[in-house]
Amino acid sequence: MPVESYDQLAIFAVVARERSFTRAAAKLSMSQPALSRVIRQLEERLGVRLLARTTRSVSATEAGTRLLEVVAPRFEEINSELALLSEFRDKPAGKIRITAGEHSAITILQPVLAQLLPHNPDLNIEIIVDYGLTDIVAEGFDAGVRLGEQVTKDMIAVRIGPDMRMAVVGSPAYFARNPQPITPHDLTQHNCITIRMPTYGGIFAWEFEKDGQEVKVRVEGQLVFNNIAMRLAAAREGLGLAYMPEDQVQADIEGGRLVRVLADWCEPFSGYHLYYPSRRQSSPAFILLRDALRYPDRN
Repeated sequence: MPVESYDQLAIFAVVARERSFTRAAAKLSMSQPALSRVIRQLEERLGVRLLARTTRSVSATEAGTRLLEVVAPRFEEINSELALLSEFRDKPAGKIRITAGEHSAITILQPVLAQLLPHNPDLNIEIIVDYGLTDIVAEGFDAGVRLGEQVTKDMIAVRIGPDMRMAVVGSPAYFARNPQPITPHDLTQHNCITIRMPTYGGIFAWEFEKDGQEVKVRVEGQLVFNNIAMRLAAAREGLGLAYMPEDQVQADIEGGRLVRVLADWCEPFSGYHLYYPSRRQSSPAFILLRDALRYPDRN
């Protein structure tokens, strides 16, 4: 098979996965017209339509889906084997793609990368912040970071962080206008800063546990965010109660800028884990990153 045929198949796999010529073009550093021309040439050579195009979306046809199922794993195997060649270099090299939530990306990944990357100039890390439970194999990621309870059984999981606790907080000004909640169900009477997460099917229900009793409360409020910084800022400004990772509000609590409530209902839970399919174990670059992240080995 000519070299250009392999290139066409690799490009097709990216377009089919992204379901967008725009996103695929950005990922491949190609123009959209050039991308469309490659796909058209591949379809003409094979004699079948591989992608169904509309003005808003791109999806694989039945033939395209079958081709993707065949070629995608092969390209993953080739990329894995190419990564192994870095063991013949003085230092590990290669690109590693990771999907992670915002909190873990900031508190776990970023500090480790700040120490690791200056000593490994041939190592390239791409981190995609995503609140959904991404299929890392289907989406072409080398690994993901999620809470231990969210990792599927068919993945290898490595603990990279301590147990966590959540905290419900509000400003002194907010509590000057409203009574403090005594039980989680009291939150339904409060203006809560809600969280939208695809993982949980939309608005996230705040989760609590005390003496083995688990409670989920579907709170409501004037504000909905999907990031930490805006929730924290809104809580500081007295706009409502926020449900936050404890480490993100501890300084504000100690400084009197925020008041914590329902602490006895916020028990520790399993912290972050790096998860990946078994075939990713052997890449020297990946092993270097995995070992640097491993808890409690991290400094």
